[in-house]
Amino acid sequence: MPRTPRRWNALLGAVSGLSLLAAGAAAAQTAAQTPAASTVEAMRQRPPQDEIIYFLLPDRFANGDTGNDHGGYAPDRLVSGFDPSSPEFYHGGDLAGVIQKLDYLQGLGATAIWLAPVFKNKPVQPTVGRPMAGFHGYWITDFTRPDPHFGEPETMKALVEAAHARGMKVYLDIVTNHTADVIQYRECPANDCGYRSVADYPWTRRGGVGGAAVNDGFRGDGDASDFAKLTDPTWAYTPYVPAGEETVKVPAWLNDPLLYHNRGDSTFRGESSTHGDFAGLDDLFTENPRVVQGMIEIFGDWIDDYGIDGFRIDTAKHVNPEFWQAFVPAMMERARARGIPNFHIFGEVYDHDPAALARHTRVDRLPAVLDFAFQSVATDVANGAKAPDALAKMFAADVLYEGGAEAALQLPTFLGNHDMGRIGGFVLKAHPQAPDAELLARTTLAHALMMFSRGVPTLYYGDEQGFAGGGGYGGGRQDMWDGQVETYRTEQRIGGLRDPYDREALLYRAISEMARLRAADPALRRGAQTVRAAAEAPGLFAISRALPGQAGETLVVFNTGTEPLSANVVVDPSSTRWTASRGSCPAVSAAPGVVRVTVPPLDYMICVSEGPAQ
Repeated sequence: MPRTPRRWNALLGAVSGLSLLAAGAAAAQTAAQTPAASTVEAMRQRPPQDEIIYFLLPDRFANGDTGNDHGGYAPDRLVSGFDPSSPEFYHGGDLAGVIQKLDYLQGLGATAIWLAPVFKNKPVQPTVGRPMAGFHGYWITDFTRPDPHFGEPETMKALVEAAHARGMKVYLDIVTNHTADVIQYRECPANDCGYRSVADYPWTRRGGVGGAAVNDGFRGDGDASDFAKLTDPTWAYTPYVPAGEETVKVPAWLNDPLLYHNRGDSTFRGESSTHGDFAGLDDLFTENPRVVQGMIEIFGDWIDDYGIDGFRIDTAKHVNPEFWQAFVPAMMERARARGIPNFHIFGEVYDHDPAALARHTRVDRLPAVLDFAFQSVATDVANGAKAPDALAKMFAADVLYEGGAEAALQLPTFLGNHDMGRIGGFVLKAHPQAPDAELLARTTLAHALMMFSRGVPTLYYGDEQGFAGGGGYGGGRQDMWDGQVETYRTEQRIGGLRDPYDREALLYRAISEMARLRAADPALRRGAQTVRAAAEAPGLFAISRALPGQAGETLVVFNTGTEPLSANVVVDPSSTRWTASRGSCPAVSAAPGVVRVTVPPLDYMICVSEGPAQ
């Protein structure tokens, strides 16, 4: 076992010895975030930037009802998809389990639960030559009800009602880009059709430029009268629905092959990004007004029937902008009519370039997107791979978003997810020989960067228990309980192996302390952000958060280096007296507009200005 350097022993002791105030984070968070009697009305008045989102996969979070493990299908892994020993099959988690763990989530400080898709899925389908199950929720056949592996509609309603009674919101992960892989192409019996472009396979010719004329006069970018001319789906391939699956999709209109692009697998470049099948999944013709209206009806009904508080939109970048320009206003209107004034919509745009992300708020008119730019930079800064000035540069791009820096307050920020892996895994990969105290400190620092900077912090389930994993697609989908997947059981945990759902886990306690601090200070949730200092080597990063029109500021200072630092930091000249929210803050400024700070390695402090002396 490698010897632990003295400074890492000190760090481990600091994290382990959180104050009694932090130990009471659950009660303090509840008091701060659930106003009078935890009414639904009070909850719905909170703007999106007030939330702390907890993203979970229902199948991997908690198994509250073992009776639905097979989803009502025959108990054969290739029929029901249930095999708790395989990382690619259902493990039994469900909506009842989420209900049972609401105390755990609220104790952590979560105020909004983002559920991976709960809709009924095709249980098993071959992917890249091997069978896999739809435990993740993205192979939807029935958009109108929960998957039977997760529970009945009544269970879903019970979950929303139970969360709302606690003042917690529920966000759904929705998909409009594609359905499960049902449609096949006769030209590709191995289900491996490559993308065929509009130039080589126009909508108005069968099987290529030299083919027979079909769909006379169709343009593909018109209204309902234009799409009425689309009567033959054989422009690129010959699509068909296998016997026995003709009516598997719900609502019934989804079973019509004419409502799909039918051009083969996307290369994720050029036009194929919006017209191609996503890894074989049936790509909807989202330019078609019938599809637009159908999706508005589907997801509007989920708002009406369940009182959902927001949508995360899967594969948003792979849908044409005109779809979102119609869909988003319709959802916002539906939510307002249901009495949900702060409905939060954010799209998945898997790109680390702020300009590319911002484009989808300006052109597509999405209210917000997941902040992949923050994820990559914050991870690198916490790992010491980049200096803090990389964060300053990234935040400076906030002006690119529609609505500018104020709109950026609604961007969900995160450190990892089900597709890329976990922050613990990224830290472990970057520092494979580091002692656990250093791994814990860096992972905690990454969470602090997310919790106190602008945006809506989004926790990934299990990170608070120190899960790491191997990273990459599927490498971060562990069971929260002591499951049967051998690799999950033997993986290293940041902060040491603990019991499932352990509220004494070091990261759980550290995150709950951050949540309490954030809940207690409106500036940390809604305040405009100013970068005060950003070193060009690992070390000092400082930001101020201030509420418009109010005196004072909250100064958050991070040390991303491995040695203690002391530095002068520029602040507003009116900020002369200070109170420590966390750490050893000076009582007064060193000079007008300057505060002297000292921060331990891989740690942070929060100082609140009381304004000028009276």
